Amino acid sequence: MAHSTETAITPAPRTNENRSTTPGSAGFKDYISSGWAERAEVVPPAREQAGFAAARRARLSAMYPGQRLIVPAGRLKQRSNDTDYAFRAHSAFAHLTGWGSDAEPGAVLVLEPTADGHDATVYFRERAGRDSDEFYANSEIGEFWIGPRPSIAQVAGDLAVSVRGIADLAAVFAAVDTETLVLREADPALTDDVDEARLRFAAEKVLTTNAADSPFSLEINAEHEPDDHFARDLSELRLVKDSYEIAQMRLAVAATARGFEDVIRDLPRSSAHLRGERLVEGVFNTRARSDGNAVGYDTIAASGPHACILHWTRNDGAVVPGDLILIDAGVEVDSYYTADITRTLPVDGTFTEVQRRVYEAVREAADAAFAVAKPGAVFRDVHAAAMEVIARRTAEWGMLPVTAEEALLPDNGHHRRYMVHGTSHHLGLDVHDCAQARRDMYMDGVIEPGMVFTIEPGLYFQPDDLTVPLEYRGIGVRIEDDVLITADGPENLSAGIPRSAADVEAWIATLTA
Repeated sequence: MAHSTETAITPAPRTNENRSTTPGSAGFKDYISSGWAERAEVVPPAREQAGFAAARRARLSAMYPGQRLIVPAGRLKQRSNDTDYAFRAHSAFAHLTGWGSDAEPGAVLVLEPTADGHDATVYFRERAGRDSDEFYANSEIGEFWIGPRPSIAQVAGDLAVSVRGIADLAAVFAAVDTETLVLREADPALTDDVDEARLRFAAEKVLTTNAADSPFSLEINAEHEPDDHFARDLSELRLVKDSYEIAQMRLAVAATARGFEDVIRDLPRSSAHLRGERLVEGVFNTRARSDGNAVGYDTIAASGPHACILHWTRNDGAVVPGDLILIDAGVEVDSYYTADITRTLPVDGTFTEVQRRVYEAVREAADAAFAVAKPGAVFRDVHAAAMEVIARRTAEWGMLPVTAEEALLPDNGHHRRYMVHGTSHHLGLDVHDCAQARRDMYMDGVIEPGMVFTIEPGLYFQPDDLTVPLEYRGIGVRIEDDVLITADGPENLSAGIPRSAADVEAWIATLTA
């Protein structure tokens, strides 16, 4: 990787002046700003999701009449010194603009109130001309460093929304009042600016209004409750997916299925390596980058007893024949929609008798959850159905100090020792989508057509758990599918990825032959 050598001409946020060798002479500046071919300004047609994003903004507008709404994309996050993590816009920003993997860091969506709704404008730092120093001296946004960036006209055409340069955002801050709302978590620095602007507005009102009668105060809600409600509503806006979102989820699941096939084909190589879990992770990540934007979350490649660690992402263990490997992975496509699928595979292609018994119990729990995942049901009932199976099977195997029925009582829950996580979570732009939604809209909410969520029961018998018969210890199994709710019931989007023990064995045999 080349290293930045900015001078104080147009410095990047993190400069390195102590090692700067960027030319600054007049001769250099004159020469580098000349001799470039004309660049055609091609304005693209609106992208497919632009109309869907407009409809989402209209729904949000109806919820907040007369209030200015600010939704930042977020900024680059430092990884180390002058290197950053790959940029990913905040999911709410992506949802409301349709801008995905090509979104610009620092962009901001503003919904300005009007007499009949809101006018939406995206502000972003437009590309500089080659007569400026930015394109060669700024490693964060300069064209020499990161490649060409779009113009205002190109973004406006692409997103089918009004677009302005980032400098014009100053006028928005000048108009901020105490009713202005901001998505606080997306861009902390911008949030601080909004807070300061709201305080200035309140102070000016106090000075220009009779203090005794003034409804204004210098005290802005310390808990930021209105902003928190705004974040909640943005989250709940995604609970039911539109047709574009559903199509993107299908693409993500299909790419993820190909990634699992890649992993299985490579199992002989992975199982011969000291850190075979890393190879499994790498193989899947290659598919994610080739067929999508990236992985939707850190891949879990948990072999042997590592499968009993729910979020094992170190992936530095061996993949040993005779063990199971639990792979929890999902491809995120360029629109940011991600799959989230888990399969547990016998490394050598065949389940042992005990492994099969545990695996099929988990599948039985998943099937029980599928049976109740229908429109009109309560979301938490999906989990309850799976738990009935988990309690019954662990009781049969002599692991519980009480009966299955007693374990299921609200004050007990002994069976949860072997599955402490939930059975389902919403899925979409975030792997744990809609996480800020209210409980009565989420866990206690009614299932509706258009919802997409996971069904992922598991059983995890820690290698040192003395409540577990020896033959079960060190076995971890999870089966996770992505489910679309239709008017007719659940559709398993990942049904094409084998689920039963027999089908998994046949799948591995075919791909490793």
